[in-house]
Amino acid sequence: MASDPDGDPRIGDISEGTVLRTILARTSTAAHALLGPGDDAAVIAAPSASVVATTDTLVDGPDFRTAWSSGYDLGWKAAAVNLADVAAMGAAPTALLVALAVPRDVRLSFVAAMADGFREACDALAPGCAVVGGDLTVSELLMIAVTALGDLGGRSAVTRSGARPGDVVALAGELGAAAAGLETLFGVFRDGETPIAVDPDALDEASRRGLERQLRPLPPIALGPVAADAGATAMMDVSDGLSIDAGRMADASGVCIDFDGAALDELSFGGNRSRALAGGEDHGLLAAFPADRPLPAGFHRIGTVIARGEHGLLLDGTPIPPSGWDPYRDWDGVTAG
Repeated sequence: MASDPDGDPRIGDISEGTVLRTILARTSTAAHALLGPGDDAAVIAAPSASVVATTDTLVDGPDFRTAWSSGYDLGWKAAAVNLADVAAMGAAPTALLVALAVPRDVRLSFVAAMADGFREACDALAPGCAVVGGDLTVSELLMIAVTALGDLGGRSAVTRSGARPGDVVALAGELGAAAAGLETLFGVFRDGETPIAVDPDALDEASRRGLERQLRPLPPIALGPVAADAGATAMMDVSDGLSIDAGRMADASGVCIDFDGAALDELSFGGNRSRALAGGEDHGLLAAFPADRPLPAGFHRIGTVIARGEHGLLLDGTPIPPSGWDPYRDWDGVTAG
């Protein structure tokens, strides 16, 4: 191994085995793992005989900037966004598979911190879930691909296509906080088109909180199975923006969703309704429930499902267009750093 004056070698100067040992030393044991990391594949128990599976990829540039996100932040966020997708099906997350494409000049400590972020996000958001394997390769860009597995516990999966006229539309989690954090990053922490290091001490308390939610989201993972047990007819993770994701639920269910503006105002971070509707990455759970059942704790009513008409999305009875994040339209190409 090449010597390093700081004791923190670059990935390109050490072996794959050294990197993997560093990662595995920071990995917890998954409660459902019959065989964990170290073999050609992991073996995960599926007590309900059904496995929920999802995958997501984060790429340096359109999805994050290394000038803004630490290795720990990236590990946490990559875990959280996938855990939320599993929870949105009404399942409990059981395991993560992580594939990393890492530039040669990245330091080993950065990858170690990423592993810590994965572990601590799982411990905090989905106890018993852990990284059970994955892959490591080199690339010009840093890329993180995660596959998450979950167990339905005997429940039927809750899809986005089951909402019915008369259902109550409810949300668990935050609304607009991560979008506020993104605005802070682009508005404060860049020099022209180049991102610069984040200094939380330069921000007021509200801005710091939004920044924290952008870099380390806190989706309500445990409420996914709770919603399923409470009779949720449809559910999905709000990743790209409340209105665009609600529009997807309405289209899949063949219904219209009418938002209650006053309810949205109460839940909107900083009282900013437009940010709450269009901002993504809070990864809350949007669900529809039968009107004759009480909402489970943690869910807040934000609208009603009505019969499909000319429009799929309304705000206090007035049609609104779906708005939110589309990586093919919205990435502004700010130089990654």
